[in-house]
Amino acid sequence: VQLQAYGGGLVQAGGSLRLSCAASGRTSSTSVAWFRQAPGKDREFVAAKRWSGGSTYYADSVKGRLTISRDNAKNTVYLQMNYLRPEDTALYYCAATYKSATAGALRSAYTYDYWGQGTEVTVSS
Repeated sequence: VQLQAYGGGLVQAGGSLRLSCAASGRTSSTSVAWFRQAPGKDREFVAAKRWSGGSTYYADSVKGRLTISRDNAKNTVYLQMNYLRPEDTALYYCAATYKSATAGALRSAYTYDYWGQGTEVTVSS
């Protein structure tokens, strides 16, 4: 699976962005996720969507503001980001795995085998 993330940019606090992650290769049966890494900080979990059943999981800091979705026909995963805050500023990565993982494991970067390059999101105050 090859992943390519795009859609980042500069936005004012309170604004919106939609990130996209285009996948190629064998993409069926993959669970997908978004992670982010701010300057000087560790990579952190943002959201994940399970292939089987389509359950979604979010970091507490983004619940109610960010939404993960996928369009299987287009082989694309999205992260709709609303009510953005300066603390959302980071490099955002999409990731995928074929593993059958628990909800907890889907929040860990170690679960994912495939990663896209990051797309930068900057939120100004």
